Amino acid sequence: MKDWIDIRRDDKHVSAERLKARELRRSPWWQEQLHKGACHYCGKTVGAEALTMDHVVPVARGGRSTRSNVVPCCGVCNKEKRCYTPAEMILDELGL
Repeated sequence: MKDWIDIRRDDKHVSAERLKARELRRSPWWQEQLHKGACHYCGKTVGAEALTMDHVVPVARGGRSTRSNVVPCCGVCNKEKRCYTPAEMILDELGL
């Protein structure tokens, strides 16, 4: 699957969305997400300090820094996800 992922990075989009993500990290809503202490993908409780903000649809793939597109994620899952979209993650799990 790694052979066919097409990433056309728009540096202006990425820069703008990273600024929005920084603002979102300071929001009470995000702090509440972290307080739960669980990874969105694997469900493990790892504690707030071990969670990162993950964009479900990656910023480099056109994703936005909005509540509907960010989830708390443990380091292991974040590293495995890389810049995959949810559909690509499923295809990778299926070995397609």
